[in-house]
Amino acid sequence: MSAAREKAVIDNALTGVFIGGKWRDASSGKRFDVVDPATEQVLCTVADGTADDARAALDAACAAQSEWAATPPRERGEILRRAFERLNERSEDLSLLMTLEMGKPLSESTGEVTYAAEFLRWFAEEAVRIDGRWSRNPAGPGRLLTMRQPVGPCLLITPWNFPIAMGTRKIGPAIAAGCTMVVKPAQLTPLSMLFLADLLREVGLPDGVLNVVPTTKASEVTGPLFDDARLRKVSFTGSTPVGKKLMEQASKHLLRVSMELGGNAPYVVFDDADLDAAVEQAVIAKMRNIGESCVAANRFHVHESVADEFAQRLAGKLSAMKVGRGTEAGVEVGPLIDDDQRDKVAQLVEDAVSKGAKVLTGGERVGDRGYFYAPTVMTGISDDAALLREEIFGPVAPVKTFRSDDEAIRAANDSEYGLVAYVFTRDLGRALRVSEALEVGMLGLNKGLVSNPAAPFGGVKESGFGREGGAEGIDEYLSIKYVAVDL
Repeated sequence: MSAAREKAVIDNALTGVFIGGKWRDASSGKRFDVVDPATEQVLCTVADGTADDARAALDAACAAQSEWAATPPRERGEILRRAFERLNERSEDLSLLMTLEMGKPLSESTGEVTYAAEFLRWFAEEAVRIDGRWSRNPAGPGRLLTMRQPVGPCLLITPWNFPIAMGTRKIGPAIAAGCTMVVKPAQLTPLSMLFLADLLREVGLPDGVLNVVPTTKASEVTGPLFDDARLRKVSFTGSTPVGKKLMEQASKHLLRVSMELGGNAPYVVFDDADLDAAVEQAVIAKMRNIGESCVAANRFHVHESVADEFAQRLAGKLSAMKVGRGTEAGVEVGPLIDDDQRDKVAQLVEDAVSKGAKVLTGGERVGDRGYFYAPTVMTGISDDAALLREEIFGPVAPVKTFRSDDEAIRAANDSEYGLVAYVFTRDLGRALRVSEALEVGMLGLNKGLVSNPAAPFGGVKESGFGREGGAEGIDEYLSIKYVAVDL
């Protein structure tokens, strides 16, 4: 990718606060840096939103709510359909912008834009399927009527690792349901969300329906919104500790809450598994998005009879992956998001090695600049290694053995998290028994990629609650009203 092309995309990036359909500076006049994690250089500066900006954004959302809720579902769906088409048309620009601010390879950014657009298409179709129920009173006279109506103004908080897809996964159903929004994008990757906001404006989303406030002071900006009784819902994707704090704040006004939180995904390979498929899919499950994904395979539980071969073959695949800046041709592994994240990954590897783990490949920082870490495979993992308990969020694959099905299930469930698991076996009975026994919200059976706009995404235990995507996704933005009818 040429430097001139990169410069043009950054020069055209939107960097303000978006409120009531208008772009403006932050009320404080302050701005913050957006850094390229591959070069550690500042790409541009973005308006640093304040509590006053957040209040103004909620004012705009509340002012638009009644009219937006009354907008015909077909019209809301058509806006989403146009946004789907426009996002695909602008894929090249947005993909490059995302790679520059987040670091993932350009091919992965392009894939994310495609994935993000599909949420807009899916919920364009769901908008006209919001239904209710009419039934006879079981006791005889009268009828029972139920209807589903928009929850109301929402606060949507999106993460840095999938800056556009996590946006459309929340914004799509909110628009379809008839809800207005205030969006707080991640400080590290605000440019993609600001791009999306302007795209939705271009395709006819009314002023005030979507408002975006980037900031470096998340709690100061969102705090006043939680204190305002007009806000009716919060949807958050991020860490479990932050999610718990937001739930406490949401309790003040009993907000509807959706939480997509941390993960610690087990990847279980049984002795009868197709090893070629298990290794191939392991690369996808581990290395998608540089391992910076809540659904990334975090720990590999492999039957002792095939563990050595699996680990060696996985190490061979990962060691062959090209590490570099995501805009360079052939790069498969970009930088981690910042130095703090890279330090965390390095510390987890060092802890495991200090407790007896063997590094088959990787295990080190890469390069003189940028936050690169080599794809890593490790064996001989001690039971007390921190990376078995903590979400790695990086390109590190620890391989640990098991002997029996029961042992594999216990090991897989030995976590406070329960977002996703992956299981590889050719035995149908085993597949069903294990699928039922695993304490997760999603499961990949002989498959290393579960995300699909047409399927419900979400977890159990401390991975959160609520579902995004699928027919279930729009339910998070609708309230049920019951009407007793006297005939």
